[in-house]
Amino acid sequence: MSFFNAALLVGYSIPMFAGFVILFASTLLFAFAESYGLLVFARMMQGVGSSCSSVAGMGMLADRFPDDEERGNVMGLALGGLALGVLIGPPFGGVMYEFVGKPSPFLILALLAMIDGMLQLAVLKPGLVKEHQPQGTSLRTLLADPYILIAAGAITFANMSIALLEPTLPIWMMETMGSPKWELGAAFLPASISYLISTNLNGPLTFRIGRWSSTLIGMVMIGVCMCLYPIATTISGLIIPGFGLGFGIGMVDASMMPQMGYLVDMRHVSVYGSVYAIADVAFCVGYAVGPALSGYIIQAIGFPWLVRCIALVNVAFAPLMFFLRNPPVTAVEEGKGILSNSEFYDESYTSEQSNNKSSYYVMVYGERISINWPMGDANCHRSYSSVEVQLLRSGDIDSALVI
Repeated sequence: MSFFNAALLVGYSIPMFAGFVILFASTLLFAFAESYGLLVFARMMQGVGSSCSSVAGMGMLADRFPDDEERGNVMGLALGGLALGVLIGPPFGGVMYEFVGKPSPFLILALLAMIDGMLQLAVLKPGLVKEHQPQGTSLRTLLADPYILIAAGAITFANMSIALLEPTLPIWMMETMGSPKWELGAAFLPASISYLISTNLNGPLTFRIGRWSSTLIGMVMIGVCMCLYPIATTISGLIIPGFGLGFGIGMVDASMMPQMGYLVDMRHVSVYGSVYAIADVAFCVGYAVGPALSGYIIQAIGFPWLVRCIALVNVAFAPLMFFLRNPPVTAVEEGKGILSNSEFYDESYTSEQSNNKSSYYVMVYGERISINWPMGDANCHRSYSSVEVQLLRSGDIDSALVI
């Protein structure tokens, strides 16, 4: 959770590169560790590195793409990359472990991580340059926002569904189907493919149909598909529920990740590190609590009722999405975000400087308008009337400046 503070101090690129270094080291440790203690330590390192990369990455996307529709599109693409990592992992690991050996999948992942690190050095050029941002909303305030909690809850329960299956489905398949090892990982392949399709499809689509409705449909779909798992008697019977499950989770993630940034724009200060730390924790809670409790629950009530319980949780939580249909705007301190009940709107912060121009954003009740000023900020730290806002929207900056 503390990595969002690092993003405020040194920008997003340094925490992201630190995440690469930690993930690279933990992957090599996985490849060669033989004791349980080293494997646990490697898993802890992996969690720290993943937090660095995901929080900084989502915060960077939200900051670089202030337009809400465009932000949803790029986050859908980013979540497509997450799909390749999180959901292709089980089939990839199962096949490599079965036919090549235990170190092989980790060595390949270490090579991919090295390529990613080289791309970060070439494109992002990490450096200790403090980015110009206002003081963000405190983490305590964000955690007290019921709308952010609803969005975080949707992420948690949706991802808890697949997290529950990862330790329990292979055991159930061996007991009921007599499945070989390679099938245990391959059973997750339909969810992997559909998640990749869903995140890329729903990134731009959810902005048009409403992210709240997309999430509601996705959670109901998750509930239905989870109930289909115990009915399967062969691995082919897992294709349809797996495909539907992955698609539903993709709908939730592709909707709620940009929604978290939108809620900060609407109700708080447009600094995103802390809210995506909350989103990352919500994601991790699903993957931590689900497997931790699944062993006890499956002993008490069995695999079929385990998946039915999480299905019921998702369906019961889905109606809360109606609250995200039109979340109210919250007035915050003048000069730091949105001003409600006023005819004036304040400039929010400097985003970047290039070619002797600075790019600024004007907050208008949750909508950020990108404008370019000549170098220098003499005209930036003042309010804008409703007439000036219309001129800025139309691109007539010169007329706005003389009013």
